[in-house]
Amino acid sequence: MIDPIADVADYRQAARRRLPRFLFDYIDGGSYAEHTLRRNVADLSAVPLDQRVMRDVARIDLTTCLFGQPLTMPLMLAPVGLAGLAARHGEVQAARAAAAAGVPFCLSTVSACSIEEVATSGAGFWFQLYTLRDRGAMASLIDRAAAARCPVLVYTVDLPRPGTRYRDVRSGLTGSAGWRGDLRRLGQALARPGWAWDVGVHGRPLTLGNLRGIIGAKAPLGDFLGWLARNFDPAATWDDLAWVRARWTGTLVVKGVLHPDDAAAAVDAGADGIVVSNHGGRQLDGAVSAVAALPPIVDRIGGRTTILADGGVRSGLDILRLLSLGADGAMIGRPWAWALGARGETGVMRLLDLLKTELETAMALTGRTKLNRRHSLSVARQGILNRSPARDVASPEL
Repeated sequence: MIDPIADVADYRQAARRRLPRFLFDYIDGGSYAEHTLRRNVADLSAVPLDQRVMRDVARIDLTTCLFGQPLTMPLMLAPVGLAGLAARHGEVQAARAAAAAGVPFCLSTVSACSIEEVATSGAGFWFQLYTLRDRGAMASLIDRAAAARCPVLVYTVDLPRPGTRYRDVRSGLTGSAGWRGDLRRLGQALARPGWAWDVGVHGRPLTLGNLRGIIGAKAPLGDFLGWLARNFDPAATWDDLAWVRARWTGTLVVKGVLHPDDAAAAVDAGADGIVVSNHGGRQLDGAVSAVAALPPIVDRIGGRTTILADGGVRSGLDILRLLSLGADGAMIGRPWAWALGARGETGVMRLLDLLKTELETAMALTGRTKLNRRHSLSVARQGILNRSPARDVASPEL
């Protein structure tokens, strides 16, 4: 019997029961003691919405257009590394679900499925790029994304070196080299026979699809992760963004910005949009939450570029909170990966339908019928920065 799913938290628990520990903890966890991961969720959920009544909300329009792409709602599936291992050829399933729902899916550089494999599914998608020491590999990834007709390149800039993730060490995903690490992961996989049969047996090869040409299709997963860790470039500067901008002719979005000065620098260097993000709490533990960083960035560059935000979105209400504080759209990461791990493509489709319904309800109860960007929440902004939830009122603009 399939257990009922009511919200995002239910998908998380279902994914925990189905996925091997090393994979669940990789998707679920953050860096160090995970303070920023928890802060993302707590700060966003602490922003009350201003309930309004008698406003005729019989017809609610969630549609929007971002970077020339019409969307059924202002939501995107953010890039999540290794998420494709949560189900057989998982990124293909997630891309199809997003396309069916009318929202974008962004494929990670460190995806299980390659750019070409996702492209053959017929679902359009965005592509995410890291700064790598191997500029040849970067150039190849950019060219492959262009050949696959990806309309948007999401350039992640907050990873000059990976943050330490204690959960990954404890689970054996990292820190256990050679056969010992392989044996630990095998034991965890065998403890989840449903996943082992679906993905471990029939979903092979279990590699990072976009890097197979560099490392070799038959190399173990640990070799891929090791190569990647050695190739993040700590010497990256805004000149590298200019290099990407010169090579990529499509829409360019910079992800991983928390400071207004960095947001302005990204726009000055040619970005068509930014994502206010702390990498889901997976990098600098102790960084401010994305929702706290959002209002000052909107003040600085609002109107000059498209502003997206991620970090802590667990409901349709959270999407409205980000929109009410100035974002043009929201991104989700862990929720879609949990849904994929729990129920595959069907799970992601149902998750998106759930979030859409929650967003519609939130709009109705706040008296809003259309999505309008909000720039004047001075009381809410001050409250967020002072961590005073009672003062954080996100009032919809009608």
